[in-house]
Amino acid sequence: MKIGVLALQGDFDRHAKALARCGVSRSEEIQAVEVRKPAELADVDGLIIPGGESTTLLKLMEAWGFVPALEKFHAEGRPIFGTCAGLILLARDVDNPRQFSLDFIDVGVERNAYGRQRESFEARGSASLEGRPTPVEMVFIRAPRIRRVGAGVETLAHHADEPVLARQGSVLVATFHPELTDDPTIHEYFCAMVARAAARRGAAA
Repeated sequence: MKIGVLALQGDFDRHAKALARCGVSRSEEIQAVEVRKPAELADVDGLIIPGGESTTLLKLMEAWGFVPALEKFHAEGRPIFGTCAGLILLARDVDNPRQFSLDFIDVGVERNAYGRQRESFEARGSASLEGRPTPVEMVFIRAPRIRRVGAGVETLAHHADEPVLARQGSVLVATFHPELTDDPTIHEYFCAMVARAAARRGAAA
């Protein structure tokens, strides 16, 4: 199973290492592939859009023609996981300031709503994954806040009564950075999403 990590900007290397740990824990081969060109999306079963600077990511994506390729990828039902800036790019609407986003998940987000770099923090919480409560570690760095959750979106985790992990169909988003911890929980959940989606595509072929 191949999972791509968008490697234009941000902490993509940490996500690749987290995926490698998931392969060990799940006793299966998970190949993390750095995606730098739109054509490379055809070779992966799922995609992670990492944290970083959303405006910079947008400029690079537009320069390389990623938007139509990502729209096709999403339409095919291949899972996408966006963390921090990745969440911002996947959201339906973005404020502070308003900017273009892909509208793959019906949430409204506010950029940098948790404060500046020096106000970053770590927290422990609980996520509802596969129908059961699961402890998770969270690292918030200049994190966005999810201000609105659409009717078709499932909130999987909260921090201080605010949604921080959400899913709609094949799209998973987090306001925090799971790749900056040794906790594999969130990446394992995404790997399971990718494996199920790949099996469905294989059965339909």
